[in-house]
Amino acid sequence: MRSGPGTRSADTPSPWRTPEATRTYISGVLWLIGILIVLGTGAGYVSGWLRLRLDAAGLVFLASALIGGWNFFPKGVRAARTLKLDMNFLMTVAIIGALLIGEPLEAAAIAFLFSLAELLEHSAVVRAHHSIDELIRLTPEQATRVESDGSERRIPASLLKKGARVRVRPGEKVPIDGRVVEGGSAVDEANLTGESVPIPKRVGDLVFASTLNRDGFLEIVAVTDAGDTALDRIVSLVHQAQARRSPTEQFVNRFARYYTPAVTGLAALTMLAPPLLGLGSALTWFVRGLTLLVIACPCALVIATPVTVVSAITSAARHGVLIKGGEYLEALGGVCAMAFDKTGTLTYGRLEVTDVVPMAAGSDEDLLRLAALVESRSEHPIAKAIVARAAVPPLASGRGAQVSEFRAQPGRGVVARVDGAEVKVGTPALFTGLPVPERVLELERQGKTVVIVGRDGTVAGLIALADELRPEAPDVLGALRGQGIHEQVMLTGDHDQVAQAIAHRLGVDRVLSSLLPEEKVDAVAELNIRHEGVAMVGDGVNDAPALAASSVGIAMGGVGSPAAIETADVVLMADDLNMLPYSRRISRLARQLVRFNIALALGLKLLLAAGAIGGVVSLLIAVLVGDMGASLAVTLNAMRLAHVRP
Repeated sequence: MRSGPGTRSADTPSPWRTPEATRTYISGVLWLIGILIVLGTGAGYVSGWLRLRLDAAGLVFLASALIGGWNFFPKGVRAARTLKLDMNFLMTVAIIGALLIGEPLEAAAIAFLFSLAELLEHSAVVRAHHSIDELIRLTPEQATRVESDGSERRIPASLLKKGARVRVRPGEKVPIDGRVVEGGSAVDEANLTGESVPIPKRVGDLVFASTLNRDGFLEIVAVTDAGDTALDRIVSLVHQAQARRSPTEQFVNRFARYYTPAVTGLAALTMLAPPLLGLGSALTWFVRGLTLLVIACPCALVIATPVTVVSAITSAARHGVLIKGGEYLEALGGVCAMAFDKTGTLTYGRLEVTDVVPMAAGSDEDLLRLAALVESRSEHPIAKAIVARAAVPPLASGRGAQVSEFRAQPGRGVVARVDGAEVKVGTPALFTGLPVPERVLELERQGKTVVIVGRDGTVAGLIALADELRPEAPDVLGALRGQGIHEQVMLTGDHDQVAQAIAHRLGVDRVLSSLLPEEKVDAVAELNIRHEGVAMVGDGVNDAPALAASSVGIAMGGVGSPAAIETADVVLMADDLNMLPYSRRISRLARQLVRFNIALALGLKLLLAAGAIGGVVSLLIAVLVGDMGASLAVTLNAMRLAHVRP
């Protein structure tokens, strides 16, 4: 019943409206009518071995068994022909056997209840698939497109193309992924990210299809075609994840291939051996062997893992965590060490100027002006932060200055001439031959990045910058430690003093600083040697090698980062560290439920099997408890994951 990758399970017919469901309804009604006839008349309906009495009740039960059994008779026959014995084969044999020994009530019960259990299982899986597709249906059907002459036209949202201008008024849903070109508003992105607080959107910001424009006017330019939005990609990835089998599911399926023939042989042995040894009548042991066949049906065992995985992946996606498959769900639940990139993961990744320290004549504004004039030609994050600070308030004195001979020295800084004077802005490595001011070391001990501003061979001053720590980071790391993450390591390209200052505030076990991307991979590989499962948490494509080297790669990508969504095994779409403990919790619960469900299915079958061989478990009890009961228990247990919330 699974949807294929990229399909929408909303297009799959409801299991309750299929021909199989119709046969199940008819079979159930006939079975109940037969029971009422028996209760009302007090008449028996069994005439003995190989003879079925064709009274009213017997005929009704026979019809119920044949109609309900047609849901799996053809599959059972194919299984017998190919010698690939499965649950359909077991149920087919059980129904035919029950009719042969003159037990039409039990035959009808097996046909109806097994068909009903199948419908309930399929319904649970399809419901999980549909729950994520409900997001697609939240995308508005109509959009207001701005024509070339400035007029507005209402068109189906499915016709929108990249580059179209679209207007979204307060209270309307955004019909397409786009960039704001006019207006401003707060946009509710809970549908995509699970973030309950509306996000302010201004000119230049991205907005996404299906999100709700709360209180302002927005005019956007579409950045994708309809059908290729972030939401469409996420739903497609969820369907692919649901279709991928976890290691446990693969093992159970392999086990079932041997289990079913084995229990069929055991049932045959139960039917034949005792009578041949003179331990009872052939009819008695035939019934017991038949009961054993019903009990042994591996339906509950086979569905124990997939229904749990689908429920967990779907629930996580609805709360803003994209888990790309059952193997990653299981792996995340089993990790005991985590490596964290610093910038953009434990911190916001936005450098801001914190200290301006003039050391020659001049004011803070003069020093900022001088540095900004040079850095304005650089694209480095430090340069952008200095220029942004210098522009608030605007430094009028910087207008008209002559900047020439600009050159960048990667890893060290930039050099240029400003009004004829040589100006350097960079790390101490750029200032060979000059003593490093004591204040530089003091600021670095505070976890700040310090650049020196020099003019004509002298130090004009210092500018310190800091990347703001995410306020929730210490609590999140503490929660993860409580969930069994025994070692937490921070990986960063920053120098050691900055890294140590951040690490001290976070309470991580180890910090590795001044790392190149390939050295982050080596650090993760070293963790893999010492721990059975290691997760790497990074902020997207720049951490891709380290993410790939870990057992589970987790990206702080946000819904607007296709690269992060494609790179990682798990994506926190809200870019919120608080989703890490939630992801870990739902994955651990899923692992526990899978193991419990398998143990429940096997334990119940072993107990009932012993009772069947001992003659205390009837065919009716076998199908009610051993098949339908076990399958329902496993399914309902798995569906509990839908209620796990951050």
